Amino acid sequence: MSPTNRQGWLALPSLAWLTVFFAAPTFIILGLSFKPATVTGGFGEGWSLAAWHMLWDPIYLAIAWRTLWLSSATTAICITLALPVAYYLARCAPRRRRLLLIAVILPSWTNFLVRVFAWKTLLHPQGLLKQLLDATSLIAPNQPLLYNPGAVLLVLVYTYLPFAILPLYAAADRFDFGLLDAARDLGANALTAFVRVFLPNVAHGIGVAVLMVFVPALGSYVIPELVGGVHAEMIGNKIAQRAFIDRNLPLAAALGSCLMLVVLLPMWARMAWTRKGTDPKGPSNPASEPNEPAGGAR
Repeated sequence: MSPTNRQGWLALPSLAWLTVFFAAPTFIILGLSFKPATVTGGFGEGWSLAAWHMLWDPIYLAIAWRTLWLSSATTAICITLALPVAYYLARCAPRRRRLLLIAVILPSWTNFLVRVFAWKTLLHPQGLLKQLLDATSLIAPNQPLLYNPGAVLLVLVYTYLPFAILPLYAAADRFDFGLLDAARDLGANALTAFVRVFLPNVAHGIGVAVLMVFVPALGSYVIPELVGGVHAEMIGNKIAQRAFIDRNLPLAAALGSCLMLVVLLPMWARMAWTRKGTDPKGPSNPASEPNEPAGGAR
């Protein structure tokens, strides 16, 4: 058996898993979005575009825009915060690195709902954070911290920041930090060396971090439901309302299909970018393969 055939057989279980539990449900939901709704909360006979026409309602367009900007802002903030953390983790002493990595992962050991409820308690008008800000006159007394897009953004960043730190640390740990010293010896300052040398060499980790933050943030339901309220709903909340409250299943399927398309687009873009290579001259360029030496010196 040739190596290519052997690799194909090894990938067959994963392919079957993705087909049964991802591709098939996706096409089923997409197909159900073209069915008419019934007054009993089911699917009618024949086919209809009524659910897709309803997506052009200004209410859904506003919620879609809010979902996109909240997810994009969460991703941008998480990447911005995670980059210096990953840089420091890759350069610090091994003992301190282990402790810091445990500190990054430790919140995930607590139940997700418990953590969101903890933020809801902190942001409550009688909560500790609100009282502290009122006492220091940093905000107006009647300015709410809860049930607005800012509260959703804050909790989204808190929740998904570890998902940005870990892949960026994995990429930075393989980086040869001697390249930064060489750049400074050639006249570059610390910021220029960081931007022109470090960032291009951890671009793969940045791409993975973007996907790991943007995709789950886009489909968030619990966070906007608990700390956002009716003025900070996202698409996930509308899908739940149409499916469980209104029983308009075709509309819920149409909303879910739109969300899946938005999720798949960056994943396809990421795959195409990976195949093309991060360097415009192609992956064969030696400059695009800085991590070849194992255990590069720091």
